[in-house]
This record gives sequence, C-alpha cells and structure tokens, in this order.
Amino acid sequence: MRRHRKAKIVATLGPASSSRATIVALARAGADVFRLNFSHGTHQQHAERLALIRSIEVELGRPIGVLMDLQGPKLRISTFAEGGIHLTVGQAFRLDLSDEPGTTERIGLPHPEIFAALAPGSELLLDDGRLRLEVLQCSAQHAETVVRAGGDLSDHKGVNVPGVLLPLSPLTDKDRLDLEYGLSLGVDWIALSFVQRPEDIAELKALVDGRALVMAKIEKPSAIEQLEEIVNLADGIMVARGDLGVEMPPELVPPTQKRIIRVCRARGRPVIVATQMLDSMIHAPVPTRAEASDVATAIYDGADAVMLSAESASGEYPLEAVSIMDRIIRQVEQDPLHQAMLDASHGEPRATAPDAISAALRQIAHTLALPVMVTYSSSGHTAVRVARERPEAPILCVTPRETTARRLALVWGVHAVVTKDAESVDEMTQAACALALEHGFAREGQSLVIAAGLPFGTPGATNLLQIAAVKGNPA
Repeated sequence: MRRHRKAKIVATLGPASSSRATIVALARAGADVFRLNFSHGTHQQHAERLALIRSIEVELGRPIGVLMDLQGPKLRISTFAEGGIHLTVGQAFRLDLSDEPGTTERIGLPHPEIFAALAPGSELLLDDGRLRLEVLQCSAQHAETVVRAGGDLSDHKGVNVPGVLLPLSPLTDKDRLDLEYGLSLGVDWIALSFVQRPEDIAELKALVDGRALVMAKIEKPSAIEQLEEIVNLADGIMVARGDLGVEMPPELVPPTQKRIIRVCRARGRPVIVATQMLDSMIHAPVPTRAEASDVATAIYDGADAVMLSAESASGEYPLEAVSIMDRIIRQVEQDPLHQAMLDASHGEPRATAPDAISAALRQIAHTLALPVMVTYSSSGHTAVRVARERPEAPILCVTPRETTARRLALVWGVHAVVTKDAESVDEMTQAACALALEHGFAREGQSLVIAAGLPFGTPGATNLLQIAAVKGNPA
C-alpha cells in the first residue's frame, strides 16, 4: 500500500471506529497513524483497538503508527446546588476551595495550584472561554472576580488560566498509570497535554526511557514563549488548536500555527496540525469550503500530518472524513505552487555530516529527476533528516526495525519498509533497487540515490551517498 502523497493523516479511534472492518477501511482510505485518546475509553478498549491495528498492519503489508494521547490535568469547577447558574456582566463572583455546593455568588474550584499562581488582573476563562472573569483580589484559598463576559454556567465546566504559568506537572496519577499501560502495549508515540515548559518534556522522556517517541502538544501560550527549547527536546510537535484557541485571541492562532510549523521544519521535527480540521463532518458527509482550505493551508505550509479527532472517533462519517482529507492533500501536492512554497521556506542544513548528506541527497534527486531516494536507517534518524529537506522525490526508508518503520509512519514523505540489515554496500544497493521496484517507486532502467551509514547498523552514522541503476524485472 503505497500512498501517492507525502503529508500523513492521523485518525482518532473511538466509538464510531472500533470495529476491525472500520479500521481497515480507514487505513485503506488514507489513515497512516491511529490516535488512541486516553481521555476516553478503558484500558481494555484501547488494547483491543491496538491489537486490531497490528493485525491489520500485517494484512495490508504497511507499517501503521499508533499515537497515545495522554489526558493531562483537567481543571474544572465543582457543582452547583441547582445544577447551574447565569452570570451577568459586571457582577461579583467568588471562586474558592470550599466543597459546599455553588450558588449565584460563588463556586468551588478544587485546584489550589491555580490560586497559588493568580494575581489581581489575571483572567479566568470558563467553559472553553465562553465566560470570562477578571481577578480583583485573591489569596491561596480564594479569588474575588468580576464577570467580564457572562452566560450560563453549569457543573464541572473547564477552567483556563491564560498568561499564567501554573505550578503543575502535566502528568497526573492517571497519566502515569496510562503511560505504563500504553508502553506495555507497544505504542509508537506519546502525546503530552498541558505542556508549559521544556522541563515537562524532560519529565516524560525520563519515564518513557526510549520505549516510544514523545510528542509535545502546544496548547498553552506559556509553551509558545519557550517554543524553540520545547521543539529541541521533543521528538515531535502537535499544534493543538482547541485549547490554544481558548487561551489566546482567535486572530493569533493562524500566525502561531505557522510559526510552530516553521520552527519544527527548521529543527527537523515532525509536526501535526490538529483540532476541528473537518469539524462539520461529525454530522455532515462533506466538509465546508473553509475546512477544506484549512487542511490545504497546513499542507502548503509543510506540516508532516493533519489530524482528525471527533470526526473519526465519534462522528457519523469517519470514512468520508479520511477520504476527503486524503483527496485534499493529494490535490494540494499536485499544485506546482506547493513545491515552490516548500522550497521558498526551506531552511539551511546544520553543519553535520547527516544534514550535509541529506541536503546533497535532495539536490541530486532534483538535478537528475530521480523517482525516489532511499535511506538505510536502523533508528530512522536519516529518514527524518531527509524529510526535513521536503524533497520532490518520495523517501523510501529501509530499516531492520519494525518499531522504526511504525514511528516513521508520521513523517512527511517517508514510506518505510522492514527488511534485514545489509552486510555490504553491494547487498544494500541490490536490496534498495529491488524494494523500489516492488513498491512501485521506480522502473527498470531508472536510477535512484541511496544514503546510508557505515558501518551498517550504527544509529545516526549517515556518511555514505550512492547513485545506483535499477535493474531486474518488477514483480
């Protein structure tokens, strides 16, 4: 199953997409990575879905990535005596640590870390930003506020504190239990919610200890302030526009998205654009034109992947959502402007041998109009560095590690194939040509360019570049 596009699709599994038949259909329609959202579902449900993915992977003969998304802290108010109230602009309203039922004058907020970080002038956003409170006075136990944007407020609505660095780990007790379970199942990527600072990524990476790759979800303005440091530490980045759009003005989200993609491309980190991409398809069989343009914009900007959340997890048209996303990506990538935009935003390689080889690989493939570039990589590092170049030709990554192939399912332009490691340059060349033929990347008589590291099997040792003629008959 070769994809005729370079950007990838992440589809979230849920009640609407739990059966084997549906997951097979989603993979055939274009899903490259499946997201398991640990904010919902039981451990058993996630285990069953992952087992189905692995069996489908064998059936389709294509590596499939699995992204585990940790829930993170959920900051919520308590309950009201009457189930809810209405807040009017200008009225006084108190939040405190009391467990007494809420009234029209106050509500419990069982998060002392919020009160510890507040100051007069701070804002509190309730119910996904629909209501806005300004803090007038506060202490370690309470906050006196005035309502700046009112409306109905009911039990357990979420709380956001924009512009405030909360003294809070992104890993709750639930997340730690989920993490160990997910790692025991063999997930490929771990997405961390509520990232505020680089130390949050370091904390998770220490727990993961190389058993999966770590993805930072950028959904807090405080993370934007240290974006470069977070990108350097993480293995990948998700532009989580839901919470990001709550905590910053909506007009700032598009330029912030572009900035995140630009930084990730410069550093060679895979980046996903997520949240509400085809939101109307939860209940409609076709997207709005604005949503189609939203997906297209992410592809023009060079994002590695675009993601479906409720559209594929609980929507009425999961297969249609994946199919139209696939068609949008392919249409954009056929536009000559797409490659021109990627070339115009291309960053300079670092002064390292792998980056120099990757840049040369891209230039050779362009100059000779080669149909494919081949990387030999046990860790996947070479393929990721070549993908950073956003070349015109697809990248065929040959790896002896199944885990590497699955992780690369998220990376722009990479088609990974698992095979035994080469023991000589001749064996490597013959295998590269045979696999390029078998997977439809080249025809007999064409040439391809290969990047590898010597000695073979040494992670990160990219130091060999070779042009080879494809010989033999395609199977």
